[in-house]
Amino acid sequence: MIKIAIQKNGRLSDLSLALLKSCGINTPNGDRKLKSKADNFPLEILYLRDDDIPEYVEKGVADIGIIGENEVWEKAKDIAVIKELGFAKCRMSLAVAKDEDYKDLQWFNNKTIATSYPVILENFLSENNIKAGIEVISGSVEIAPSIGLADGIFDIVSTGSTLVMNGLKEVQTVCKSQAVLVSNKNISEENRTLLSKLLFRIEAVQKAASSKYILLNAPQDKVEAISKLLPSMKSPTILPLVQKGWCSLHSVISESDFWEVIEQLKELGAEGILVIPIEKMIA
Repeated sequence: MIKIAIQKNGRLSDLSLALLKSCGINTPNGDRKLKSKADNFPLEILYLRDDDIPEYVEKGVADIGIIGENEVWEKAKDIAVIKELGFAKCRMSLAVAKDEDYKDLQWFNNKTIATSYPVILENFLSENNIKAGIEVISGSVEIAPSIGLADGIFDIVSTGSTLVMNGLKEVQTVCKSQAVLVSNKNISEENRTLLSKLLFRIEAVQKAASSKYILLNAPQDKVEAISKLLPSMKSPTILPLVQKGWCSLHSVISESDFWEVIEQLKELGAEGILVIPIEKMIA
């Protein structure tokens, strides 16, 4: 049985459980116990503090874990990043009081910065030859400038609304983070096989999320041109319609190409275009 560590509560926890559910893994844990077992996959889930997960994975208490990249960088444990998961995206930024006359990074020289991520911050300051004091605190760092504890802060930013509410402005993005799947470097052969099976499911879910299934009707003489616009896993499926001179084309399209391709299809005479979400996609 493979053990996975996820955050015990919060948005990352909810998204991690949603990913496992999308992979067809049932994870009963209605009362948020510290651990639970999936009932249809050899998987045990450990519910931990996010900043404890890197150490638990490094020591082999958990074989794998889902955490933000920021925790990987901050804790600097000897673990392997297996896969970027594409959710819980955020940025880590420097912020100062909104009325400060901030010009560039040199403003932080000889200033004090409050943060819960001193390792990441110290590395960034060193790379940019900035000499600043670091005040390490846990919890809400946004309050630090208003109570005189620090001149600025370094913290995770999602929408920026929390900064605004605390009279701060974002002045420098240091790095961007997202959820990643990490692994113990000495995972057993048996659990390595289970991890491969889990990765197969995750990749199927990710491919589906970034793709759409498209169906359309098109004139027979435009099929070749339209087919070139619809790169599917192999080639579009083409079926004749009852109406002479017309065909139905079925294919897969990337979410990022959707609107541009749709406009070109219309120009080529495509009609009755249907775009359908894909639940799973196996290449």
